[in-house]
Amino acid sequence: MAAYLRRTFSYRNTLLSLRSFSFHDRHFSRVVCSPTNFCIHDTPKPYFVPPVDFFVQTRRGFAKGKKTKADSAESTVVVPNIGPTVKATAVSQMEASIDSLSRELSKLRTGRASAGMLDHIIVESGGVKMPLNRLAVVSVLDPKTLSVNPYDPNAIKELESAIVSSPLGLNPRVDGQRLIAAIPALTKEHIKAMCKVVAKSSEDVKQSIRRARQKALDTVKKAGFPKDDAKRMEKEVDELTKKFVKSAEDMCKAKEKEISEG
Repeated sequence: MAAYLRRTFSYRNTLLSLRSFSFHDRHFSRVVCSPTNFCIHDTPKPYFVPPVDFFVQTRRGFAKGKKTKADSAESTVVVPNIGPTVKATAVSQMEASIDSLSRELSKLRTGRASAGMLDHIIVESGGVKMPLNRLAVVSVLDPKTLSVNPYDPNAIKELESAIVSSPLGLNPRVDGQRLIAAIPALTKEHIKAMCKVVAKSSEDVKQSIRRARQKALDTVKKAGFPKDDAKRMEKEVDELTKKFVKSAEDMCKAKEKEISEG
C-alpha cells in the first residue's frame, strides 16, 4: 500500500513541476511525502526564463515599420517611357488631317485639267456604287481637256451621267469607247466661291491638328512625367504642330493660286 501511494504522489509531483514551467503568472510548490504519509512543502521552484536570444529574434521579426530591400524595391514606381508613342500617335493624327485636306482640295475644280479631280465622283453601275477611278482611267490630254477610258465599255453611259451630275460643271461627250471632258474657264464668281471653300478647309484642318496636339499634351500630363521631361515633350509636340499647320497653309495657298490663275 505504501509503495502504491509513493508512486501516486511521485506522478503528481511531476505534473506540478511541468505546470510551473508552463505558466509564468502562477507557481506551485512541490509536495514531497514521506513513507509515513506526512507531506511537506519544498521551496517554490524558480520561474522558467526563456533564453535572451529568443526575445531578440522575436523583436527583430515583429519590428514595426521596418522594411526590407525587397519591400523597398516593390514600392518603387517606375513610369514607362511613353514619349515615342505619344509623338507617333500625334504624327499619325496630324498626317490623317493633311491627307483629308488633300482629298478635299482635289475636289475643287480649277481652270486646269487634273487627273485627280474626278476621283471623288461616285458611279452606280449594275446596282453597285463605287468611285469613278475604280471603273475608268482618267488622263490629261491637255491643260484644258480630260480623257475618261472605262474598263468596261458598257459602263460608259453610267460614267457620263455621274460626271454631269457632279458639282464640277463638266459636260463630257462620248468619243468612241471613251469620254472627253473639256474644262471650262472659271468665272469671277466661281473663283471667289472656290477661294472661300479653300479658306474654310484650311481652318478646319488646322483645328484638327490642334486637337491632336491637345490630346498629346493631355496624355503627357496624365502620365506623370518629371517636370523637365514634360516640358521637353510639350516642346516637341508644339514643333510638330507648327510643322503640320504650315504644311496645311502651304497647300491651301497653292490651291488658291491655282484657282485664281484659272
